[in-house]
Amino acid sequence: MARASRVTMLPPTLDRQTKAVLTEQRKKRVAAYARVSTDDEEQLTSYGAQVDYYTKYIQANPAWDYVFTYSDEAVSGTSTKGRDGFNKMVEDALAGKIDLILTKSVSRFARNTVDSLTVIRKLKDNGVFVFFEKENIDTGDAKGELLLTIMSSLAQEESRSISENVTWGKRKRMADGKVTICYGNFLGYEKGEDGEPKIVEKEAEVVRLIYKLFLNGQTANSIAQYLTQQRIPTPRRMKNWGARTVFSILTNEKYAGCNRSQKTYCESFLTHRMLKNNGELPQYWVDDSHPAIISREMFDLVQDEVRRNGEIGTSRNTTNLFGSRVVCGTCGAFYGKKVWGSNTKYRKTVWQCNAKYQRSDRDPSKPRGAQCQSPHLTEEQLEYAFITAFNQILAVKDDYFTEYETVVAELTDTAAIDRQMEKLNTESVDTYNALKSAMEENSRQTLNQDDYEQRFGALNDKYEEKRTHLTELSEKRQSILVRRERLNMFLDELRGQDGLLTEFDEALFRATVDRYTVHSERNVAVVFRDGTEISVDVVGK
Repeated sequence: MARASRVTMLPPTLDRQTKAVLTEQRKKRVAAYARVSTDDEEQLTSYGAQVDYYTKYIQANPAWDYVFTYSDEAVSGTSTKGRDGFNKMVEDALAGKIDLILTKSVSRFARNTVDSLTVIRKLKDNGVFVFFEKENIDTGDAKGELLLTIMSSLAQEESRSISENVTWGKRKRMADGKVTICYGNFLGYEKGEDGEPKIVEKEAEVVRLIYKLFLNGQTANSIAQYLTQQRIPTPRRMKNWGARTVFSILTNEKYAGCNRSQKTYCESFLTHRMLKNNGELPQYWVDDSHPAIISREMFDLVQDEVRRNGEIGTSRNTTNLFGSRVVCGTCGAFYGKKVWGSNTKYRKTVWQCNAKYQRSDRDPSKPRGAQCQSPHLTEEQLEYAFITAFNQILAVKDDYFTEYETVVAELTDTAAIDRQMEKLNTESVDTYNALKSAMEENSRQTLNQDDYEQRFGALNDKYEEKRTHLTELSEKRQSILVRRERLNMFLDELRGQDGLLTEFDEALFRATVDRYTVHSERNVAVVFRDGTEISVDVVGK
């Protein structure tokens, strides 16, 4: 006869986490976690309801000690990064302050399967369990992890689907020419009653000022300093301007009433990492998509100036007025400001070719200074060159205007280019339709593939040729319009000058001079922004 066994349960004597001796059965320390992904009113109501519900629910249980209701507001669940409430909860749990975590659902806890399982396993290894109310999953249960893996995967797939739907909607708006502006961080516009951008005139004046100062020779950094000194608030309503903010305004096509969409794109719905679109995805350019604050011609002129500054590897300097404006006629290098005899009573400041003492072609066998023998110039000589050259133009100002009215009209006439572009555009559309018809015909019936590929290749080459020619004409047209704007601005400066210059005018210099070319002391060419070049002899000045 089998003997019946008697089993007696021996209660634990140590705490699993702290290893402290258990003298009596303590209450379970319980916390809750709540999250919403947007700041929409409906979501915020849900957020408040979650926090209130779990706080009261835990406090009502006599076997539980309420720890805290951790929460994250308007934060995505596809990553633990940036979720301060979530990360603080995990930190406290691993520190032995929590035994059980309650949350509404798997998707509220995390939408990333890997993140979700990694955190839960780490908590479980430390004796902390999570209960998901909606799915009725307890990670302390043997089958809990299997169910959790399935539900986490479903939550992640739901997040991916939502992300794709949102992305599709945004790209549909782009393709339809709809403009999207983050008004809270954007200067000059507000959302109108019809939902479209509306100009805020007070802010628009600041935008126009920034463009004017830049075209008058100021740098983004000096403009930022000026705006800060004038106590003009930034787009984010801050006190201090930065050069990057000014530069972003100078290069944003929205201020010219145009819109380029999809400049950036999201790498993954899990990482939310934004990447610059360098051609991986299509972009959409829309002309006249909304009211313009500045003219398209002024915007193009600024972009041309930005490009030119980039090509020479520098920008107009405000502390050194002649920096990046004085070019050596011998070697093409820029002149720089030098101090001679800095520690003596003969201290002197001059402008000198930056390449003057470089060995030619980096050949140590050649003597120093062999590459460039250009003269040094004083600041007084450079100022004299400007005053003399500008006064020569002012002396014949009336004739200058009469001549330029005809010249400007001839030099900036785009009618012929416009006709060419219209014709090419029609031809390119016809060629594209022929390409499309060829592909459809090949898909409907069996064709000789050698003949088809030859025909398709010829049509495609023809299409690409016309598109390339269109691009070239468009760039040429833009260059002409930029030149017209440059000429008109130069003429406006002339009209505003009543008499001859008797002293150096820094603001007028910045607005009218493009560069100096130093050939010798007797030949310093002042090149104005309209292209006029006047040589001045500065010997003895």
